[in-house]
Amino acid sequence: MAARRISSLLTRSLSVSSSSASTSLFSSLGKNSGRNGIGKRFSTAAALEDLIVPPVQIAYTQNLIDGKFVDAASGKTFPTYDPRTGDVIANVAEGDAEDIDRAVAAARKAFDEGPWPKMTPYERSRIMLRFADLVEKHSEELAALETWNNGKPHEQAAKSELPMFIRLFHYYAGWADKIHGLTVPADGPHHVQILHEPIGVAGQIIPWNFPLLMFAWKVGPALACGNTIVLKTAEQTPLTALYVAKLFHEAGLPPGVLNVVSGYGPTAGAALASHMDVDKVAFTGSTDTGKIVLELAAKSNLKPVTLELGGKSPFIICEDADVDKAVELAHFALFFNQGQCCCAGSRTFVHERVYDEFIEKAKARALKRVVGDPFRKGVEQGPQIDTEQFEKVLRYIRAGIESNATLECGGDRLGTKGYFVQPTVFSNVMDDMLIAKDEIFGPVQSILKFKDIDEVIRRANNTRYGLAAGVFTKSVEAANTLTRALRAGTVWVNCFDVFDAAIPFGGYKMSGIGREKGIYSLHNYLQVKAVVTPLKNPAWL
Repeated sequence: MAARRISSLLTRSLSVSSSSASTSLFSSLGKNSGRNGIGKRFSTAAALEDLIVPPVQIAYTQNLIDGKFVDAASGKTFPTYDPRTGDVIANVAEGDAEDIDRAVAAARKAFDEGPWPKMTPYERSRIMLRFADLVEKHSEELAALETWNNGKPHEQAAKSELPMFIRLFHYYAGWADKIHGLTVPADGPHHVQILHEPIGVAGQIIPWNFPLLMFAWKVGPALACGNTIVLKTAEQTPLTALYVAKLFHEAGLPPGVLNVVSGYGPTAGAALASHMDVDKVAFTGSTDTGKIVLELAAKSNLKPVTLELGGKSPFIICEDADVDKAVELAHFALFFNQGQCCCAGSRTFVHERVYDEFIEKAKARALKRVVGDPFRKGVEQGPQIDTEQFEKVLRYIRAGIESNATLECGGDRLGTKGYFVQPTVFSNVMDDMLIAKDEIFGPVQSILKFKDIDEVIRRANNTRYGLAAGVFTKSVEAANTLTRALRAGTVWVNCFDVFDAAIPFGGYKMSGIGREKGIYSLHNYLQVKAVVTPLKNPAWL
């Protein structure tokens, strides 16, 4: 695959119709109480029990410390599962505090004594580019492994996420030799230079919903700046991070620069966040866990922390909207990646003039959504990540029903095996309902009605989150008003989930601290040092 600019993670054309793939139909198992909802059927790619065998072998299950794959110090392992079935894929080394200590020691030695921070930025860039080439060479195996361990559609992993992963490392490789300081004037005979130095050992904790992309968002800028890393994978999805870390060493990365430990949050994650010899922590995950990471970092050595946390993003459809296009984009904004996306457009605000039409068409689109084995071509939605998330989504659906929101379609599991949830749509949702306030992280669309822009701005901002927002309108005036008024780190206008490598991403309020991607992500991994030298009889100041 030729290197190329990927401007979107998965930009959905507004003219796309529902899949025309050959399908069989499963009856809805939910108690659909919406308009004509009873007995509606969901499109599935094939019987969920008829699963494709993943075309990849499990090669790496140990922790990677100081350039070598090693067992956990305790000798323990933990299972990682196939969310299509709940069956064990492999047993992975279970890292804990002792493994984190070993990994941090390797990273510290690599930073203080090793070649990486002393290497020319150009040579660091070349290693990162060689790594990107190796990922491209192994992209088929990596896409299959990502789908097997995570449950996301294989087409999404192969055609969108792997190209974006490669693009991100090309982007950060390009930055490696362009990070520089400044020379600034002083009010007197002094030469003042501002140095931008690598921060040191970076602890990084990544989530399970986009394992490869979050690896790139964290590792790319840290390495470009000359740091060393201890990365803890999500316990649900350790396999692809271990695979690509091995490729990084094949590309020439020195031992100890990138260490990968798999394990649980309360043990390995807590040990990393509180470690006295870690200079910086970056975390992506839930807001509640982010608070714990921030507290541990503060109580240890007051290390700086960047956090990319939860969201409850509004997607606002104005009265002038083309309803068919708005339905398709709002559907994508919510249901993409099984709804397991921190910036999902999970509060769909629709103007009262088009509300009824929108509801009918949103329900019809959800009923056509193709759910099934994510390895099968044409499937739009695979399973949720695990039984915990699966049960959480179903609890929120029950809460929506109990709060008297109208269940238009869905509302239950799909099939009897694995963690598949019916695409679910609620109408007549009120702001005080749990499904309108909490981050569900699943395929549940909550549709709310509004009367005017002032009202929807107030309601959209009435949340503890501020990660993203979407606006759908033909009016430049409405777009300008909304984009400036919405308190969110990203506002997409007539598009959604556009994730270019150069576009910064992060949140307001309880959606996080700092920014990922783009030039702003480099600031997370640099120290600023002022060097002041006296000048004797300078020719000029």
